[in-house]
Amino acid sequence: MSKRSSWWDRVYQTLKKHFLDTNEPIGVHAQNYQRPQHNRYITDQQPTKSAQQKYQVINNQDLPTSLNGKINLTIGIIRKLVLSVVVGLILLIGLGLGMATGYFCAIIKQEPIPSNTSLKNQIEKVDQSTTLYFANNVKMERVPSDTVKQKVAFDQISPTLKKAVVATEDENFYRHHGVVPKSIFRALISEATGFGAQTGGSTLTQQLVKMQLLSSETTWKRKATEILLATRLEKHFSKDQILESYLNVAPMGRNNRGQNIAGVQAAAQGIFNTNANNLTLAQAAFIAGLPQSPSVYTPYDDEGRINNNLKLGLQRKNVVLFRMYRNHDINKKQYEAAKKVNLKDQFAAQQPAPKIKIKYGYLYNLLTEQLRIRLIKKLAKEDNVKYSEVIKDKDIYQAYSQRANRLMREHDYQIHSTIDKDIYDNMQSAFQQNADLLGTVHHSKATDPNTGKIVSVKEPVQHGSVLINNHTGAVLGFVGGQNFKDNQLNHAFDTRRSPGSSIKPMLVYAPAIEHGLIGSKSMLADFKVKFKKYAPTDFDDTIANKFVPADQALEQSLNIPAVNLYRQVKQETNPKIYMDKLGLKLSKKEYQELGIALGGTRNGFTVAQEASAFATFANQGVHITPYYIDKITDVNHHIIYQHPQKRQRVFQPGTSYILQKMMHSVITEGTASSLTYQLNFNYKNSFGKTGTSNNFRDNWFVGSTPGVTLASWIGYDNLYGHNYNLADDSTEANQSLWANLINSVYQVNPQLLQAEQRTPRPASVNEQKVLSATGTLPGSTIYEGYKSYLSTPVTTSLFYKAHADPLSKHFAIGGKDANYQLFWDHYFGKDNGYGVTKYLSEDTSKSSHRNGLGYNSAISPNSIFGNYSGNVWNNNSQSTTNNESNNSYNNSTNSWSGGTNSPSYNPIPNRTTTAQIPASSLNNEESSLNNNEDNSLTSENESSSSAP
Repeated sequence: MSKRSSWWDRVYQTLKKHFLDTNEPIGVHAQNYQRPQHNRYITDQQPTKSAQQKYQVINNQDLPTSLNGKINLTIGIIRKLVLSVVVGLILLIGLGLGMATGYFCAIIKQEPIPSNTSLKNQIEKVDQSTTLYFANNVKMERVPSDTVKQKVAFDQISPTLKKAVVATEDENFYRHHGVVPKSIFRALISEATGFGAQTGGSTLTQQLVKMQLLSSETTWKRKATEILLATRLEKHFSKDQILESYLNVAPMGRNNRGQNIAGVQAAAQGIFNTNANNLTLAQAAFIAGLPQSPSVYTPYDDEGRINNNLKLGLQRKNVVLFRMYRNHDINKKQYEAAKKVNLKDQFAAQQPAPKIKIKYGYLYNLLTEQLRIRLIKKLAKEDNVKYSEVIKDKDIYQAYSQRANRLMREHDYQIHSTIDKDIYDNMQSAFQQNADLLGTVHHSKATDPNTGKIVSVKEPVQHGSVLINNHTGAVLGFVGGQNFKDNQLNHAFDTRRSPGSSIKPMLVYAPAIEHGLIGSKSMLADFKVKFKKYAPTDFDDTIANKFVPADQALEQSLNIPAVNLYRQVKQETNPKIYMDKLGLKLSKKEYQELGIALGGTRNGFTVAQEASAFATFANQGVHITPYYIDKITDVNHHIIYQHPQKRQRVFQPGTSYILQKMMHSVITEGTASSLTYQLNFNYKNSFGKTGTSNNFRDNWFVGSTPGVTLASWIGYDNLYGHNYNLADDSTEANQSLWANLINSVYQVNPQLLQAEQRTPRPASVNEQKVLSATGTLPGSTIYEGYKSYLSTPVTTSLFYKAHADPLSKHFAIGGKDANYQLFWDHYFGKDNGYGVTKYLSEDTSKSSHRNGLGYNSAISPNSIFGNYSGNVWNNNSQSTTNNESNNSYNNSTNSWSGGTNSPSYNPIPNRTTTAQIPASSLNNEESSLNNNEDNSLTSENESSSSAP
């Protein structure tokens, strides 16, 4: 043995080297060994050991020398090592179980425990798709589910089918208490592999919890919650109750109409054209085998045709029969006979799927789209993906959108809207009464973009209107369009159109009053003017050729005064501050263009945005973000979204009060005076503003009572490359429509309008008597060497904090020296044509615009489908400007630096003043602006849109 150099020798030498101690033997020799005794009190120096002796613990004679001895030693060492490993694993497993138990206990502590009633309602609920509600919890309709379900009582289900399901899905169902270790292990494997995740990995009770009580997420927390709820179900409900609920909701593939089905009754009718209590043994076994993998075993495709390959489904049926036989539910004779049944001949014949009917199409799309967006954000967050990244990629967004749609159709979300059902229904009826009076319905031929075929199309005048509660911002009702079946585009929320002159109160007049630039009777110039290449006019290419009070300029929707005032506003403040707070977004370049004062936007605004911004004046200058969804709850009625009301002051109450008074005249004497004989309520506290874009492309009326604001728009979509415009009487048509709509609201709820509620005058509003001719304080003036005192006639002007200016030569905003000379000559008796309206078409042969744009261009449509801005349809920017042949403007305007003709605004107490009027004649209306003005204007080509 000593001559061999085996691995045993190498082990021996290693052990000997590290563990040998010649002084202390091991094994059988150790018992006879006497350890030397050392007396601690003996101070004599003891003999020292060598380093090798000091660390030796095994004597050489104790090591085995034979082969068997070496083998025994090795086995003993290995045994101890294995034992150590086993003990370590047991400790680790114990630690893991302890941590898992702690985690489970923590979840139990945090998870709200549903009541028995809540559990019962949820497990027995068959219809699980999203439900939409009007205001005050009035049910509207349900999102069509992707799955057909039919609830059936437990005693109406074949006993054979019950036994087949239990034997196949959970043979220990009547013995366990909701969960078993084997089931949990199978569930974990199922989640890890993804196979049979719907069922098969858990007990029937756990599967029911997963389908009815929990979301589809696959997390440890959800699994722990599933176990908790499963044990609770077993504690409070009988086995038959649990089985009944399972049989009513278990997924079963598709039926003969191509629809997804769930529940044994839907499966019996959709596959075998019978009821669940009339199934044969073979049919029951086939249905019982479906839940494990419905998409694999279903006999039908998505169109209701029988699949060519039914092998897997029929094999699964035989597996179910065998398990029933093994479980003693059937005898061998029944088992063999059922295996031989040819089920293919018993499958129901294909039938067409029923058409889905949506009653409230525009509202349905509006609400479900918001839920879809919120679900996409939620899903992206769960995947650690930013929503901004999702919307950048069309394919990724589509994938998330499909997942969100599936959640909407498979889970019982509840969307509670702010829409009042009675108001909404009445508005639809009122619109239909006026729909045929809005204008011509154009018929033409167009190419179908999907098929490429030539088809007949019609384009009626479309409409969008929105009713908002002034005090809450809640949308109470709206009209989305002419006919949802023909055109699903929601013109109330999804289309952006040029606002025309309806923008003037918000962009021009309110900021001017807020900053003390004008009072309600301050004068604005309305004379022929040209800023480089931009020459605005009033409606129908006219010029008033006079100075006009601010309230009258707004009342009659005059364009030139608005442009002159906007130039001054830009010097005093940044109008963007106000527009942003109102929710009306414009680009920096748009603010630089004078034409924006007339609504010449690139993208325009939605009807909802207009209504919301306008409601600010009725709400004493506070803007409230509009909303139409109050809250969204999940299947457990937990709120997953609650509208946060956002209030922001835009204008002071004094400014809003003055604007209300000025725009009240729009209804009584101005461009909307036709309303006075059409309204069924007292309009003394109502106000509004009209708007028309160039060539009658768009027509608006936005009006408010103290309680609500209603915005109404009409126009053509021009979806097929046409260039249809509204008729000349579209303003009257739209106002009649607005009157019918608001009357329909008044009919439902008269108190909602608060028509009798008067807005008190704020202390910050100053009333002053001013000269009707100049809008200034009475005062003295010298004309051709004679001093005159001007004191009458006078009128009352309203100012926010500011006061009327003293009488001066240049008493108005805008205008040239020649214009002021024309005024004073006329005032002192000369018949010089002052105030005589001029029609530019008489001396401008190429004039082609009636709404005051100011320059000429041929009209040519640019796009068949307009432009999209995000998810909002944009078919307006080129329809509201003078150059429709391209989607760009070449216009820019720098701030006006004033000059000698700019008016001076220094608030002065009420007193008289003297103004010197030169006698020299300055009647050349075509004279250029003074040098300061001319140098400050760099616009090449101002874009604008005009509107009465």
